[in-house]
Amino acid sequence: MRPLVSIVTPSFNQGRFIEETIQSVLSQDYPYLEYIVVDGGSGDNTLEILRKYESRLRWISEPDRGQSHAINKGFRIARGEIVAWLNSDDTYLPGAISKAVDYLEKNPSLMMVYGEGYLIDENGRVKCRFPATEPFNLWRLIYYGDYILQQTAFMRRQLFEHIGMLDESLHYGMDWDLWIRIGKNFQMAYIPEYLGNLREHSTAKTYGGGLRRFEELVKIIRHHGNRRFPPAYFNYGWEPYQEALLEKIHRSIPWLELEWFSKAGSFLRKLIAYLIFKRITKLSQPSPFADGWLSDRASFLFPQSKDKRTLRLIGSTQHVPDQALPQTIKVLVNGKMVLQEKVSRQDHFEITHLLSQEIPAPPLLEVTLRTNKSFVPSRFGVNDHRRLSFQLKEINLV
Repeated sequence: MRPLVSIVTPSFNQGRFIEETIQSVLSQDYPYLEYIVVDGGSGDNTLEILRKYESRLRWISEPDRGQSHAINKGFRIARGEIVAWLNSDDTYLPGAISKAVDYLEKNPSLMMVYGEGYLIDENGRVKCRFPATEPFNLWRLIYYGDYILQQTAFMRRQLFEHIGMLDESLHYGMDWDLWIRIGKNFQMAYIPEYLGNLREHSTAKTYGGGLRRFEELVKIIRHHGNRRFPPAYFNYGWEPYQEALLEKIHRSIPWLELEWFSKAGSFLRKLIAYLIFKRITKLSQPSPFADGWLSDRASFLFPQSKDKRTLRLIGSTQHVPDQALPQTIKVLVNGKMVLQEKVSRQDHFEITHLLSQEIPAPPLLEVTLRTNKSFVPSRFGVNDHRRLSFQLKEINLV
């Protein structure tokens, strides 16, 4: 028997979108499917649509305490071994559930998978690929931002027994908080398959919130990490703060009403955004990339484990051009450099380091790799504009 999959859809007054959401679930080619819609007491045509499909899904409609509460309510009555939620304005792509289940069955140690997805408009037309998705890296998930598209995530239900369900006190970042808790405690993986669509429209919660949303996201960052002002602080802070900042300047300097300064202000805004995203963070590239290549700097977080005291790194410089060899790889643990190793052209090299018992034991062990040389493949006739150093095969604690 293949596992039963339970999909939960939280709903409230999304009658214009929910039928498309329902159809995207019920048209999946995976046969062992349970579908639950948890409605918060909608006053539009949502209930009429739910009654239309009630022979193929379970639904309840009653007041709730918000989206997180509705999702948890659905998970508690779900019977599936694998679970996911799909918001009432989003959709799955054909074959999404089968692809996720296949990967989880082939990799029993994984507790969650996520994949690629698209941004769609109000009419369901594809606008572009969801731009943030990248391979799993706990450091970037906590300190850079939420790159996991919730509409593509599938989890084993048993993980809730260890970490709990969604935090119902969170309104904007409950999925990000859940991904971090899963990543800290279990193995999860990115799969290069397109699984779902996120609908962008004017009433979507993602586009509201302003400073309230920012403050909640900062709370998540600081709760899970050790840094007060990581790159995510600036990534998420720019949007809510830019209007307040420019308005304050505008009130202080009356001649900003002039048309020429309005145009200059647009340029200034773009310049500040560039400085924030390219200069302050210096982490616009998701190193390591999906194909294993690293840029000249990459960071990783490992949950502390007393019985694992050796850091092991396996890499390859087989396809690195001569101009970028030999390389010196510096390894920093919790901000302190613990070793540096010179590597030449090798199909396989391994670096190990016994962690000192004197190294402080915070909840997370941060490891940063830096190299003194890198290259850009496009300068060697390849259509690849990334800055690369070497290929990482594996990095872990043993």
